[in-house]
Amino acid sequence: MDRNDFRISPIGYVRAGENGFHLEIDREYLPGLKGLDGFSHLNVFWWCHKFNDGKFRKTVECDKPYRKCPSKIGVFATRSPLRPNPIALSVAPILKIDYAAGLIHIPYIDAEDGTPIVDLKPYHPSIERIRNVTVPEWCSHWPKWYEDSADFDWESEIVHAR
Repeated sequence: MDRNDFRISPIGYVRAGENGFHLEIDREYLPGLKGLDGFSHLNVFWWCHKFNDGKFRKTVECDKPYRKCPSKIGVFATRSPLRPNPIALSVAPILKIDYAAGLIHIPYIDAEDGTPIVDLKPYHPSIERIRNVTVPEWCSHWPKWYEDSADFDWESEIVHAR
């Protein structure tokens, strides 16, 4: 296989409904869930399938997505789904795992129902958490911890397309 030719296939899908959110893992990947007991959070890598189009994948710069950021900013400094490879990463708390059904129940994820899941990795504080982090001035007032994000007024921070 050519090193520039590779393929990513979904291992499952995000499901959102009346009973909340869950990650539905395809049957062939169920053995990969073994050992998740005891982890409180997962890194969920998902594909922004609604932006998997040639015109969106050419996006490397975007107009001001956040109220206080520069008027033009590179996509690698944002969490925009418009990017050369529309891969997203969300950290999700694990509420419950139904190993037989391949369902990982989570309280929320910033992905839509039917979004393809590319990979899962357990969240390890010794690897993912950084003590001394710096960010640009335009986002320095954002919450410092994931748990504080729920009460933050994100609606006033994000510039929505009109």
